[in-house]
Parts: sequence; C-alpha cells; structure tokens
Amino acid sequence: MTTDELIVRREGVAGFLTLNRPKAIHALTLDMCHAMSAALEQWRDDPDVKVIVIDHSEGRGFCSGGDISFLRNSALNDGGVSGRKFFHDEYQLNHQLFTYPKPVVAFMDGITMGGGVGISQPARYRVATEHTRYAMPETGIGLFPDVGGGWYLSRLGGRIGQFLALTGARLDGAECLWVGLATHYLSADQLAEAKERIAAGHDIGGALGALAATPPEARIEANAGAIAKHFASDRFEDILASLDADESDWAAKELAALRSKSPQTCKVALRQLATSAGLDDFADNMVMEYRIASRVLTRPDFAEGVRAVIVDKDHAPKWDPATPEEVSEELLDSIFAPLPPQEEWKPL
Repeated sequence: MTTDELIVRREGVAGFLTLNRPKAIHALTLDMCHAMSAALEQWRDDPDVKVIVIDHSEGRGFCSGGDISFLRNSALNDGGVSGRKFFHDEYQLNHQLFTYPKPVVAFMDGITMGGGVGISQPARYRVATEHTRYAMPETGIGLFPDVGGGWYLSRLGGRIGQFLALTGARLDGAECLWVGLATHYLSADQLAEAKERIAAGHDIGGALGALAATPPEARIEANAGAIAKHFASDRFEDILASLDADESDWAAKELAALRSKSPQTCKVALRQLATSAGLDDFADNMVMEYRIASRVLTRPDFAEGVRAVIVDKDHAPKWDPATPEEVSEELLDSIFAPLPPQEEWKPL
C-alpha cells in the first residue's frame, strides 16, 4: 500500500516511515495507517532491516492527531460507520507498533498530539526536542484520550497522567523527558545526525545518548505536588472541589480549564485510566478503547466539540450532558459495555 501522505524508504539498516501531510501537521489518515502497517509487516522478517524510524517531513509538527474532520463527517453523515473503521485500523497500527519485534525510534519534533502519541509512545526510543509540544487534548473536543492513551497515561507517576488526560495540558520536550514520555532529549539540529548514525548501524541508545542535550528545567516539576494532591481522586467532582478549595493562581487556572471541557469525556477518561491501570495486556486496553470510541463518536459532544474548536472556532461548546453531575454511572456503563462479539476489536 502506498500513499503520497507517507514516505516509506530504506536507508542502511533502517526502515523509515516519514509522515508527509505538512499542511495538516501530518494528521493521520486511514491510508497512512494502512501504509504504515503494510511497511511494518514487510520489514518484520527482513533481516536487512534492523530498526524502524518514524519521523515527519517539513513543517512544525510530528503529528497533530487523527483526521478529526473525517471522523466528524462520519458522526454526522454515516452513523459513525467509517469513523469506527478508522479507529479499528488505527488501533491495529498502535498494537502492531507496541508488539513489534524490532526497535522503533520515534522523533517527536514539534506538535505530537492524539494519534501522534499513538504512533510514538509504543516506540522503544522516543526523542523529544526543544520544539516538542505533546498533549492529549481530547477533553476539549468531546472525544477521549485513545490510541493507547489509557495505557500510557495511567502508568505515569504522581497522577500526572490523569492531569494530562483531563486538562489537555501541553508538555514541552524537557517535560516529556521528566515525566517519562520521552527517553531522550536532543536539539533539533542534531536529529539528522542521529538518523544517519542509526541508519549506519550504530548502537541506537549509544547514538542518541552521545548526541543528547541537557534539557532546560521541566516546568511541570514545580507543580508535581499540587497535581498529585488535587488529581488524586478518580471522581471528577472530587477533583473540581479540591481545586476550588485552593486559592492559588495555578489551581484557579486548572479549574477554569476543566470547567471548559466535556464533562462526559472527563469522566470517561478517569474511568478509562483507572481500568487500564489494572490490565496486564495492551490488547485488552485497545479492546476497551474501541468500545469507548464506538460509542462516543456518535454521542453529541464529539461533533459539537469539533464544531466549537475546529470548524467555527468560537470555543463555546454546548456540552450534553452539560454538568459533571448529569453524567450518570449508567451512561458511563453504556459507553464501556462490551460490543456484540462480531463488532469487538481484536488484534491481527
């Protein structure tokens, strides 16, 4: 499978998957997911390919996420059929990367959000730079932190994963390294050299370590104590109350951010992370996330959130349900419930 939106090439011992939609900040399309999966399958048993490199062509981002316009169109016009197909195949790619037998290096240079997180977090080596802007911003558009987000975020210490899932906060490269979402921090002007050394067969960790830069102070570290305190509960109302009782400017800012998000998504994310933390198999996490995706895609908040943030840009979504208290346990149960057996996600 080939597409102009993904450059697939060999260089030395490396297979390169280069995202190539600069005008869309390299947002993933279904064709891109299929082309990546096909290349990975071809290289799996090729003895001449020792390592996979995932990067991007020109532009200010590694990958801004999935094709949100496509998903919204599906929600509004085909009852979510094509959108569920997108999620299904994208999650196959996420799982394929997670279980891939050869080392994968992801260069998260620039915007790395949503679907970009899904193709970089499974990598054994995850390289951040001074340009990295990493986030799972789905609570702002009525979706949820998918593509394996439940697995990765729930395994961060100090409730930082819950903080990121709920607020959609953006981390820079130094912060990604500090919280464990990146394994290395390089200056962007060293990336070409790093790729050349990897393709030439140098030890990957050694090559990245030799070129690594000393990152600036991770700003999130100063707020780690407050995050652990205020985001300690898996009950959204408790988090809001804890922030409301804190008179600091930081708490006021985070409280305002949370009150602008989809209450449904915030409660879904908290249950998602709590559930994923107890799972032993990444595939089980993806089964859960596909169930969630199949339901929230056609619920009111997704189309409305994309309208408010991306289409009309008025940033005034009308969430339904409108308040946390109105998001019932029964509603959450229905979102997380098993699908009919023939519709469940299964790894290839």
